[in-house]
Amino acid sequence: MPDSPSFAIAAERNALRRELRARRRALPAAARIAGADALATRLFALPFFPAKGYVAGYWAMDGEIGLHSWQLRLPPGLVYCLPVLADDETLRFAPWRPGDELVTNRYGIPEPDVDPRASLTAADMALIVVPLVGFDGAGHRLGMGGGWYDRTLASRLQRPAPPWLVGVGFEAQRIEAVGAQAWDVPLDAICTERDTLIPSSSLPDAPP
Repeated sequence: MPDSPSFAIAAERNALRRELRARRRALPAAARIAGADALATRLFALPFFPAKGYVAGYWAMDGEIGLHSWQLRLPPGLVYCLPVLADDETLRFAPWRPGDELVTNRYGIPEPDVDPRASLTAADMALIVVPLVGFDGAGHRLGMGGGWYDRTLASRLQRPAPPWLVGVGFEAQRIEAVGAQAWDVPLDAICTERDTLIPSSSLPDAPP
């Protein structure tokens, strides 16, 4: 029903998404470049940052904080991957380097030109860097609303398991409270250009 509580909550969250997306798009170019460099340093400083394996990022769109600085500084033991949309409405991941072939998915986002069925799963990743629209001090994430990451990582709601999950964004995207939903997969950390948030419940129960 249009006047149901769930409809009202969804409308409020969508309005908040619009505001936060506009907020990050308004950041000047110099702040974006400096922010991407500072974010890379914070990601490398995470206490659980892996020494080897696959790590996943994303193709920055719509004002999202860039990961190019982080990708280019990855040590030789780590392989950078980008998400690929699969037919079951979850994400797979494929290694990608600048210059490799890309195609545009249904949302207009570039992704590796591979068959999703032959790509890596979330469990194959050592760490996934997750984009966000908004976040709060408790480490809760507000995404775009499509549920792709929540569906892909739903098993982590039952038990801690690889990979490590790190949300990233600009400080301008911080809000007082996101209002986490039951299906929201918790993050192990959130990094911005100025701060690193690690929820107190993360490290003891996080993936080995």
